[in-house]
This record gives sequence, structure tokens and C-alpha cells, in this order.
Amino acid sequence: MTGEVLRAHRLTRRYGEGGGLVRAVDEVDLSVPAGQTLVIMGPSGCGKSTLLHLLGGLLRPTSGEVWLAGRRIDTLSERALARLRRNGVGFVFQSFHLMEELTAVENVELAGLLAGQAPRAARRRATHLLERVGLANRAGHLPSALSGGQRQRVAIARALCNEPLVVLADEPTGNLDSAATLEVLRLFEDLRTTGQTLVVVTHDHRIAAVTDRMITMRDGMFADDSRLANLATTPLYDGWR
Repeated sequence: MTGEVLRAHRLTRRYGEGGGLVRAVDEVDLSVPAGQTLVIMGPSGCGKSTLLHLLGGLLRPTSGEVWLAGRRIDTLSERALARLRRNGVGFVFQSFHLMEELTAVENVELAGLLAGQAPRAARRRATHLLERVGLANRAGHLPSALSGGQRQRVAIARALCNEPLVVLADEPTGNLDSAATLEVLRLFEDLRTTGQTLVVVTHDHRIAAVTDRMITMRDGMFADDSRLANLATTPLYDGWR
């Protein structure tokens, strides 16, 4: 699609009250156009993961609005939100969240089955995506037989299963060593070149190599919003091979 994929208006999430009030996200405005790779950075506790969960409908805001492809989602029912998450949003988490009793291809196809795809179509799509992330030869392996980088690539393939409008990734390299991080960054770079809209929250500055835009958060608010077209062309290896 073209145009704006995600929009937040005065988006706010608060916890507690009185002296214990925490403004995890504090009246944030955000617009993410189609095809953009946006990285949100900041220290632990700055609100970046909370913001990502609000954008994906995993949390409801205290106030403000969230729009996905022109549709306001923060007012949807729980059932409608679940349907939207299955069909319109792909999630990638730090801890992979793979089903340990399912093989790699079964983990990926499960997302399609839950969204109503026919079993044969879901398996074809899963097989294609594992080829795309370089794991065709590991399709029949359980997560316990995969490295951390391989498990995260399976999780990314799963996030792409339903051709989502946007992929939201929460610290996707947080549990990976440098070699595995490079595997994931190469894949994000590939997704960026194919026009997939990505929003990634991280504390890892190496992600800048695959970024169009970077926002820094502090205390629940945006401290800086920069376009990084030149930086995004930096080779992934430079400075940390």
C-alpha cells in the first residue's frame, strides 16, 4: 500500500496514580508512511516497548488515538483487535515466542492457520518464507535444535506469514550475539529494500545500518526524530565485524 500506515495522536499510557503515577508514554504524535523502516531507541524504561505495544493493539491507551491504514484501532472490541493483530500486524519479540513442540515450518504456518488460511496454502506460504530467510534446510527442526539467530529468523518469517501492513519488532536482537545479530540485520535490510513497513524498538545502535528514520525516546516522550537516509547505506560490517 501507499500513504500512511500508522498514526498516533496524543497517545498516552499511564500507570498508577498520585505520587506513584508513571507516564510510560506521554502524549506522543507519530506518523509512519508505507515502506519506512523506523527505529525507536532509548534507555530501558523510557517507554519504547509500551509505545510499540500500543501501536500494535497489545495495550490500550489511557488516552489518545492509534490509526492503522486509516482505521482507528484503539476503540475496537477485543475480538476485532485480535482479528486485526492476526491479519494486519506482524510481531517479533526478543524472546522469539516460538511453540517449542512445533517445527520451524509449523510455527510459521500456524500464523496463517489462525488467520483462516487453508492448510495447504499456509504450508506453501510458510515454506516460501523459510526459504526467504535462509532456513529452508531447517524447516523440519524444532526450536531447540536451532541457534538464537535461526529462531529469530523463524519468528520473523512467522510475522510475515499474513503479509502484514506493518511489522513491529521489540528488541529483536536483544538475546543474540554479534554473529546472530548480523543475520537478523541482514534480513531487516532485505525487508527494507522490498518495501515492508517496519517499526523496531531497540537499544542497539547497530540497527541504524538498516534504518530510514530514528526516534529517540526519553521519559515517555520523543526527544529526537531524525531521517537517516545516508546512515542507512552504511555497510552492516563497518565498526563491529
